[in-house]
Amino acid sequence: MAIDEIKKTLDVKMDQSIAAFKHNLTKIRTGRANPALLDTVHVDYYGAMLPLSQVANLSLLDARTISVQPWEKGMGAKIEKAIRDSDLGLNPSSMGDLIRVPMPIMTEERRRELSKVVRGEGENAKISVRSLRRDANEAVKKLVKEKLASEDDQKRSEAEIQKATDRHITEVDRLVAAKEQDIMAV
Repeated sequence: MAIDEIKKTLDVKMDQSIAAFKHNLTKIRTGRANPALLDTVHVDYYGAMLPLSQVANLSLLDARTISVQPWEKGMGAKIEKAIRDSDLGLNPSSMGDLIRVPMPIMTEERRRELSKVVRGEGENAKISVRSLRRDANEAVKKLVKEKLASEDDQKRSEAEIQKATDRHITEVDRLVAAKEQDIMAV
């Protein structure tokens, strides 16, 4: 594997880490409703546990309410029970075929707790990026040791790897700040 391939692979893996971090952030509840909050809810559908999005249409009624429209008439009660039993702290209510899921107003204390969770997720993403940096640097050192690259190439590539790392860590910090601002907005 050449140094260029190592750097390309590093960039792809770091981008994947950022994407996974963004996905984890969507699961953290803010004051506003977001259908992605219900991604972790699974419903018993004729003996198989399926994600809620595969048995119902999820949309927003307003800024604080998610609507869940089951595709089959008999699924309403099961969907309601699955949402209620999830660890999201939501209390759905049925209105005919439509299930409304209002977002409870968060207290200041809960907002602070969620900010700590966001910072923790951000730190995990940074650790992931830094471990990718370490792996890339070790791969370059291995090439130098096998005489497939020079020490000058090593210094140059380590600088470029560090720039990529800094860029991705800055992105994580930006996402954390934006999510914290979102959480703290009343």
